[in-house]
Amino acid sequence: MSVIGVLTAGGDCPGLNAVIRGIVARAEERDGEVLGIKNGWEGLMQGQTVSLDRDAVRGILTRGGTILGTSRMDPYVHGDGYASCERTIKANGIDSLIVIGGDGTLRSALKLSEEGLPVIGVPKTIDNDICGTDMTFGFDTAVGIATEAIDRLATTAESHNRVIVVEVMGRTKGWIATYAGIAGGADAIIVPEFEYDIDDIVDTLRQRHRKGIKYSIVVVAEGVKPPPGYEPAEHKKDAFGFDRLGGVGYLVAAAIEDRTGFEARVSVLGHVQRGGTPSAFDRVLATRLGVAASDRAIDGESGVMVALRSMKIESVPLSEAVDSIRGVPEELFRTASTFFG
Repeated sequence: MSVIGVLTAGGDCPGLNAVIRGIVARAEERDGEVLGIKNGWEGLMQGQTVSLDRDAVRGILTRGGTILGTSRMDPYVHGDGYASCERTIKANGIDSLIVIGGDGTLRSALKLSEEGLPVIGVPKTIDNDICGTDMTFGFDTAVGIATEAIDRLATTAESHNRVIVVEVMGRTKGWIATYAGIAGGADAIIVPEFEYDIDDIVDTLRQRHRKGIKYSIVVVAEGVKPPPGYEPAEHKKDAFGFDRLGGVGYLVAAAIEDRTGFEARVSVLGHVQRGGTPSAFDRVLATRLGVAASDRAIDGESGVMVALRSMKIESVPLSEAVDSIRGVPEELFRTASTFFG
């Protein structure tokens, strides 16, 4: 019997439980056994495990978060790589490890596979920025939440003749900002991939006001550079040394208000974007990825990530998945910019 370990690492994401459910259901169908690793890499390093069967994963399809817990600890940052995990692997007879995570997590998964541990990756991030896959689960849910927020904020902005800056997640890439901005009819979108001129945005907003449209929605990804002359306070670090982003929307709003005199307010959506019930699309995608990952693990594959490509689930080398961070293509952003103003 093949024993599969599974862990979720990095930030939580809608659809994680659907992946776990898919892994367990397929493994049980194929006479495999699944061992859940609690709290991400931390649990693998410290021997925190739980047995998973069909009964353990019933009813979790619609739940947000992860029943296994997660953390931002990393065996190559906070430990000695495979040596930090070896005791747990051997003590539990784990034949293959399925790692569900974003680009940082998958880079560590690749290193473990290179050290000889059979590893399968599953791409997870609301940021949709992992190479080798057309879409990551969690992204659709986040975009839906952000779009609904923009729709609601637009009505209050219109009622009070305000500019509202909506800050969404996007550490280095602006997929959520771009998609939600298009879907919500934003009047300007600012993302890390493309340089912006705050004066150009101000001119756009002034033109709207001259036409009698005295409200605007500006969508900003949290990872963009602040406008010149509006320097942020020093970024705080989390418990594992990573920057805690958030707040650039206030700097953009201040720059707009200073230059125009228009009242500008800010809404930072924050963690609400990745909490709660996953969308139907994300439930289906996550389920398909979980089932495929389980098959790959039982079949003895290693060093690959399961990915959505042209609506099919395929295997992609982990080395390809972590080669770079996938940004918003220029063509898509040009489409969005057609509607600015």
